[in-house]
Amino acid sequence: MRKKQCVAMLLAGGQGSRLYALTSKVAKPAVYFGSKYRIIDFPLSNCINSGIDTVGVLTQYQPLELNDYIGNGEPWDLDRTYGGVHILPPYQRSRGGDWYKGTANAIYQNIGFIERYDPDYVLILSGDHIYKMDYSKMLEFHKQKQADCTIAVIQVSLKEASRFGIMNADEEERIYEFEEKPPKPKSTKASMGVYIFSKDALFQYLKSDEEDKKSVKDFGKNIIPAMLNDGKRLFAYEFSGYWKDVGTITSLWEANMDLLGERPVLELGDPNWKIYYRHKPENPHYVGLEAKVRNSVLAEGCEIYGTVENSVLFSNIIVEKGAVIRDSVIMSNCSVRAGARIEYAILDSNVAVGENARIGESIQDATGIAVVASGVAIGEKTVVESGKMVTEDVK
Repeated sequence: MRKKQCVAMLLAGGQGSRLYALTSKVAKPAVYFGSKYRIIDFPLSNCINSGIDTVGVLTQYQPLELNDYIGNGEPWDLDRTYGGVHILPPYQRSRGGDWYKGTANAIYQNIGFIERYDPDYVLILSGDHIYKMDYSKMLEFHKQKQADCTIAVIQVSLKEASRFGIMNADEEERIYEFEEKPPKPKSTKASMGVYIFSKDALFQYLKSDEEDKKSVKDFGKNIIPAMLNDGKRLFAYEFSGYWKDVGTITSLWEANMDLLGERPVLELGDPNWKIYYRHKPENPHYVGLEAKVRNSVLAEGCEIYGTVENSVLFSNIIVEKGAVIRDSVIMSNCSVRAGARIEYAILDSNVAVGENARIGESIQDATGIAVVASGVAIGEKTVVESGKMVTEDVK
């Protein structure tokens, strides 16, 4: 078997508890985004666009829909005879089995998969970020620095910094200090959760960490600090493009809004860096004679007879005459009946909104984003206040 220079390991087993109702039935990487994508489309597309054709996807929480969506990897050109995409759930071994106990333990349990391809380098990714990144440039940086580990970093505000792994680096970008989610950050250099390890160093520290009974088996809390304490060569790779952790309702809404405008913050139309996805053939969308659509994204199969403004609509959504949708994200197969009003809200798939119902308030007056879970029916004339989360039918 020929070896692979670099193998990617995509951590996609997260519960996504801060997305609440949106992840009650699916893993966070399977959540819909941007009218026709799912979150996991971004790291998978980044891999193939970067020339990395061997990807292990580590699943755990609610894996069925994610597994079905990835399938054989064909949409991302990852249906390879040697390499390609592989789903890696926890499994039973002769000496017993266990759930993935942390990010480091998840990779440790799949050392055998990595060894099959005998790579020199291992790229470790999170499955819950929206961004476009050429990993081959980061790999070249890693090799030039003769690094044991390279961490992709992005500048964040000091206010946000305590949410991330924060590091300090010298003029050569060599990391000399790292803190996971510090209450008082010393810099604004934040980890993106994208790591490249030289394989031998990675295996050494994974095995040592597994033997440490006090460890929580996490890269940010255990592996990175241990390598730093031992004087290993850790470097920060500065990334300047768009990147967003969509782990909260607000950040998911914001990332969808970043697709709007004449010059969107996140541009998905670049022919040189396509975001691939699994799609079903749908009819073209239709906008009625009296409909009003402004600054919005519509996917295939939509029928718009009412008003849609500053919103992202997924496939097969019906908006009847007199209905209004503003500043909202509406996922697939929803129906919005005549006279209904939706503002500053996220509706999951298969939601039915009755006539003259109201969900949310104007973005200026709202106290938060209104959220309606998948499959819920909102009865006619029902009012769902801003910031509320609806998980059951309301009549």
